[in-house]
Amino acid sequence: MPAPHGPGSVLKRRTGWKRLGTPLGILAAVTGAFAYVGTVDPNEPGHYPVCPLLKLTGVLCPGCGGLRSAHAFVTGDLGAAFSANAIATAGYFLFAAAWVLWLVRAWRGEPLRVALAPAWWWGVGAVLLVFTVVRNLPFGSALAP
Repeated sequence: MPAPHGPGSVLKRRTGWKRLGTPLGILAAVTGAFAYVGTVDPNEPGHYPVCPLLKLTGVLCPGCGGLRSAHAFVTGDLGAAFSANAIATAGYFLFAAAWVLWLVRAWRGEPLRVALAPAWWWGVGAVLLVFTVVRNLPFGSALAP
């Protein structure tokens, strides 16, 4: 059996547009989701479920405001997108950069390897935790949706 990414691997044997199938499929799914959120306004009640953590405890989770952020992002209002959820908005740009890298590497026939050290994952967790705590405190109300 050939190595997953060595000579003769499935990734190397795929040519041209066939290598782009997965990244383009993911782009189509994300575009569809953003198109839906851009069309069905989350600021109007009754279209989307309420965050269970917010409903049960009154505490904003790191994702609270994410749909409003996506709606504002799609409609071109970056200020409102950052205001609704700064972490989610930064994530949209991070996803776009990672997707472009994935597409370029797929076109070249190279695998996308994202190997982050555990310290990076702990850092991401710490940022999300600090974001969550600060947006729930009175002085962090600017981070609340």
